[in-house]
Amino acid sequence: MKVASRLMVVAALALGGCAASPPQMYHWPDYQRNVYDYMKGDTSNPAEQLQRMSVQADAARAAGKSLPPGFRAHVAVLEIQLGQYDDAKKQFEAEKAAFPESAQYMDFLLKQMNEKKS
Repeated sequence: MKVASRLMVVAALALGGCAASPPQMYHWPDYQRNVYDYMKGDTSNPAEQLQRMSVQADAARAAGKSLPPGFRAHVAVLEIQLGQYDDAKKQFEAEKAAFPESAQYMDFLLKQMNEKKS
């Protein structure tokens, strides 16, 4: 009987390992790829990247998921490159609201953007 009960425990543990993983908190598809492409100087222009980011944001909303940390800030950087300073400011503010721990850095980026714009 001892062997049978040990086998049952092992089987229960093995089946427990097959349980579904918890749902992801953020909608990550392609976000990291977009940032990587941007950082390595990919040939796509800011408008193309902004379009891809917009599609990802729409997909996140449709799936009821939150945008990951840094998403809005990256959108803001792309908007700055396109001269869309008002939209970029809104994105930095939204990043700050979604992730309060980023407030100091977002304020720094807003200051830099305002200096560049002047």
